[in-house]
Amino acid sequence: MHGQAENSGPGGYAAARLRLLNEKARSGPPRRSALAGLTDDWLAGLFAAGAPGARGVSLVAVGGYGRAELSPRSDLDLLLLHDGSDSSTVSALADRLWYPVWDLGLALDHSVRTPAEARRTAGEDLKVQLGLLDARHIAGDLGLTTALRTTVLADWRNQAPKRLPALRELCEERAARQGELQYLLEPDLKEARGGLRDVTALRAVAASWLADAPREGLAEARSGLLDVRDALHLTTGRATDRLALQEQDQVAAELGLLDADALLRQVYEAARVIAYAGDVTWREVGRVLRSRSVRPRLRAMLGGGKPAPERSPLAEGVVEQDGEVVLARAARPDRDPVLPLRAAAAAAQAGLPLNLHAVRRMAAGARALPSPWPAEARQQLLTLLGSGRPTVDVWEALEAEGLISLLLPDWDRVRCRPQRNAVHLWTVDRHLIETAVRASAFTRRVSRPDLLLIAALLHDIGKGWPGDHSVAGEVIARDVAARIGFDPADVTVVATLVRHHLLLVETATRRDLDDPATVRSVAEAVGSPGTLELLHALTEADALATGPAAWSSWRAALVADLVKRVSAVLAGQTPPDPEEALPTAQHERLALEAVATGAPVLSLRAQTEPAAEPSDDPEPLGVELLIAVPEQAGVLPAVAGVLAVHRLTVRTAELRSLDLPDGVDGSVLLLDWRVAAEYGSLPQAARLRADLVRALDGSLDISARLAERDAAYPRRRGVVAPPPRVTVAPAASRHATVIEVRAQDAPGLLFRIGRALEDAAVRVRSAHVSTLGANAVDAFYVTQEQGVPLPGEEAVAVARKLEEALRA
Repeated sequence: MHGQAENSGPGGYAAARLRLLNEKARSGPPRRSALAGLTDDWLAGLFAAGAPGARGVSLVAVGGYGRAELSPRSDLDLLLLHDGSDSSTVSALADRLWYPVWDLGLALDHSVRTPAEARRTAGEDLKVQLGLLDARHIAGDLGLTTALRTTVLADWRNQAPKRLPALRELCEERAARQGELQYLLEPDLKEARGGLRDVTALRAVAASWLADAPREGLAEARSGLLDVRDALHLTTGRATDRLALQEQDQVAAELGLLDADALLRQVYEAARVIAYAGDVTWREVGRVLRSRSVRPRLRAMLGGGKPAPERSPLAEGVVEQDGEVVLARAARPDRDPVLPLRAAAAAAQAGLPLNLHAVRRMAAGARALPSPWPAEARQQLLTLLGSGRPTVDVWEALEAEGLISLLLPDWDRVRCRPQRNAVHLWTVDRHLIETAVRASAFTRRVSRPDLLLIAALLHDIGKGWPGDHSVAGEVIARDVAARIGFDPADVTVVATLVRHHLLLVETATRRDLDDPATVRSVAEAVGSPGTLELLHALTEADALATGPAAWSSWRAALVADLVKRVSAVLAGQTPPDPEEALPTAQHERLALEAVATGAPVLSLRAQTEPAAEPSDDPEPLGVELLIAVPEQAGVLPAVAGVLAVHRLTVRTAELRSLDLPDGVDGSVLLLDWRVAAEYGSLPQAARLRADLVRALDGSLDISARLAERDAAYPRRRGVVAPPPRVTVAPAASRHATVIEVRAQDAPGLLFRIGRALEDAAVRVRSAHVSTLGANAVDAFYVTQEQGVPLPGEEAVAVARKLEEALRA
């Protein structure tokens, strides 16, 4: 063997290994192969020194090492195989092999077995059997290794009908535990669905001779993930398969990629190829196993022969056969440009998968649709989008063979594009399909379901372009809708929906809905009741498709309230001026009690949403907290701090001075807040009041309490959050200046903001608090002491001071 003498000692091997890993010119498959060869030579030298001329014993690489896929920090999976004739010699040889590996700090997975023991263990442990399928001879008795390989492969093929379902179950359990590689921000390259472990499973299926995975692109996808793992090992110096956020830029640089987003997109592309190949392969395994179990009975009934498969028509040129959607014999993809959409719509409506060969046949003969599309093409696309959950798998089948890019060229910009926000569960393209799936459930509540579905598909299409994705998306959506064949009026509606798809939820959660300027601005942007109806449905579908943190009963109630107010304006009604709102009897009672006692008075009352069904329990929206305080400085930070100490999350906060009845001296500040417990039950009102009294008189140090709690929970290592940003919202209200704060959510954030605004000598009229994942977006309506908006320069100065305070 080449280099055996030079590298037979640990020092020689270690130095050669280091040189190889530092060679920038050699990476990827050549480096993995060279590392495996170098390791083979070293181990063969150790073997020869420990058992010169030995017969009946061999050293075998299994698993990843058996496939010669050695990453810089990969385990060495080794089997010392022997015929059982000389156990003492074998034991001594094992020590001569294993200890040098350990001395170099290399991870080792080893075993010593006879062929019978290896075969028996493989029969009991599926993972051992999978490793042996890749057994490769390194040194010693070649005949012993060859015989084991032959026996293990024969056993695997004979036992495949029983073992493949078990392997599929293992893959599904792993996917449920690790998630899908193509959507994770910190994916496990090996264990997640679509990762390297799945490629190994597909190799095992192929070795069974029952089915084979689609080969196109699979080797490249596997090699791409291995390249990323190599770079991850080199940059971290650890044997890890998890691509953590803080390491992605370094890994991208090691691979010569632009940035971490380009890295993730490359990983997602590879994972998508592997996951789709797995879907197709396991479906074929199921079909083969079902046919094997049914065919003997059919042959007995029919007197021999092979029954012809049943074919049921689904649409023109499209039939169902054996649980899949295939093309009719007379179908001509090269002459029928609508066929891919027709087949996809039929498959989604029937809840059946598209046959791989049918999709490839359509892709081979496909040509671009004319512009504008024929009416049938537009209708088939809408049918596909409106089919609910089955749409996802059908869309992925079309996308895997390039048909989506042919139909919608703009799709390539968002394909596999990561979203670096923990609130989002999906990549941009999958999120768009998920939104269409969610929107399909709302088609009965809007007058134009076709426009809703198209807007759902396109609402984030601008994320592939620089700048505001809503602005860029409006231009793209206008072009796509016209190309699909909608008339100019409908194109304008779709473009408006895409441009303003965030308008309702952002306004409802960050603006004062009692301010007429808020409602009028939304009405002007939307323009018509029909568009508002569609925007309401799109808002909910978009949020539900984003993730559980993006939608709640509270958000739904706020959006519904805004829609109701905007509908009234669009119908010609004038929104009431907020200054005309009168205090309720409860407000006056609390205010009088606060004046009489000279101390804060508060009440807590749970709010619920009416149940969807009479038998259901009402769903909690949060708790209304009313506080009346004799007017004084520092009320906002004191209340916010006490709520933070008691782990109460603030959703909205309104503050105003209350005019007392004639004959009553003093002034009262009334706070009407909506809060929710982070977890557990709400604290008692008496405890809140007692702590509020102490916070106002200075005997409760809020900052110290929050710092103690923060110190008790060590921060998890991760990406450093971007710095806070404070801006003045232009022309947001006639009655106040709106200052918007975007920052990392943390206990006591509202307390710190309130204290900074107090220091800036402005009055806070209301606060609207919105949190999505780790990001807080809070809007504060502030005025001068006289109750009027701040002049422009003063507003900018307050915003700058607040930002500096939050960054400190």
